[in-house]
Amino acid sequence: MWRWCCLSLACLAGIASADETVGICHGYGCEYQAQIRYTEGQLGEIRRMMFAATDAATERFVLAVAIGRLYGWGGEQSDIHNDRGGNYADENVSGKMDCIDHSTSTSRLLHLLVRRGYLRWHRVLEPEARHFAGILPVHWSAVIEETIDGELRRFAVDSWFVDNGHPAVILPLNEWKKGAGPDV
Repeated sequence: MWRWCCLSLACLAGIASADETVGICHGYGCEYQAQIRYTEGQLGEIRRMMFAATDAATERFVLAVAIGRLYGWGGEQSDIHNDRGGNYADENVSGKMDCIDHSTSTSRLLHLLVRRGYLRWHRVLEPEARHFAGILPVHWSAVIEETIDGELRRFAVDSWFVDNGHPAVILPLNEWKKGAGPDV
């Protein structure tokens, strides 16, 4: 019996080491980073959600909810709970996030999901910007690419549009680049 208890404690120690920490940017332009710890239990919930997807379209739908949930848990550990969609609804509160904060942090969260094998129909690309009238970039987003049938189908995964903890907005990248998305 003593040996079983020791082995069980070793197993529990292994489970604890499976937690993951991700730097979430805030303060505009990634001025600050909150180190957010996701427990194995939380990540198991995300895994179950993601593995319920049966195709690429369903995976995007579930992914939007999963990203919102990951940000929500981040808000339980940091001031990002104050973040509101867009750049103006949260005024000057601690934890506010601009599109650079969101595109960087969402990309990090997507890479976490890839490392754990949770994305089956998409891969993560570098964030992209959209421009209007050929001027400087005015908005950035994380990007994923569908990996089936050899056809390149890219999507913006944009959490900037929504309040903390709400599902991210996922749109075809070409539509997003033309200005698609909620009006915030």
